[in-house]
Amino acid sequence: MMRLRCIAVDDEPLALSLIQSYIMANENLELVQVFEDAIAASEYLTHTSVDLLFLDINMPDITGINLYKSLIQKPMVIFTTAYKNFAFEGFELNAIDYLLKPIEYLRFKKAINKTIDFYQYQQTNQKEVVEQSIFVHSEYRLVKIDLKDILYIESLEDYVKIHIQNSKMILSLMPLKRLLEKLPEDKFKRIHRSYVVPVSKVKSILNRKAQLLNGEILPISNTYASFIEDWQQLQS
Repeated sequence: MMRLRCIAVDDEPLALSLIQSYIMANENLELVQVFEDAIAASEYLTHTSVDLLFLDINMPDITGINLYKSLIQKPMVIFTTAYKNFAFEGFELNAIDYLLKPIEYLRFKKAINKTIDFYQYQQTNQKEVVEQSIFVHSEYRLVKIDLKDILYIESLEDYVKIHIQNSKMILSLMPLKRLLEKLPEDKFKRIHRSYVVPVSKVKSILNRKAQLLNGEILPISNTYASFIEDWQQLQS
């Protein structure tokens, strides 16, 4: 059974005791150490490797944000805090999740399941895994998306909208070019400056417009007109 080595850092004894009990109750986690002092935790992490950090953000000596930024080797991190306004900073650091105090166990368990998924994704051959799913950050959390569920992707300058089958749209802060690097290039094609489509979701093409299986109609620009011929060859 896989067990992730983790430490918890929080200057509030009751909050630290709660997160410690949650960790010990989860069979996929191994609690290595706990700290009420952020400086001591930082020193410990300079010579000890762990898989996962539970970091309180608002601490007196050094914030969890700054502690994490200072680490040379950065393990996965889940931030804990009583203040919602710190969420965007955690998002910028690619946090796995962001837990708002008081933390309920079911919410904690959901974050751990997400952590395990991401850890397995990192440990498995990336080329094989990317055929099935990708991870993106949305609403300050890491989100797993099955590629088969993507209807199309829309670019909004620095953001992308990922339209998902039978689910709400996912908004992520990243340029379309970076997202394309995560996708298998034979299965996802750019048809416009603002749109990427899964080839398998294109039902028909007429007058430089692609009709998708869900009925959505998207434009095909001159720059990406070669997609039309490529798609037609696949249908023959």
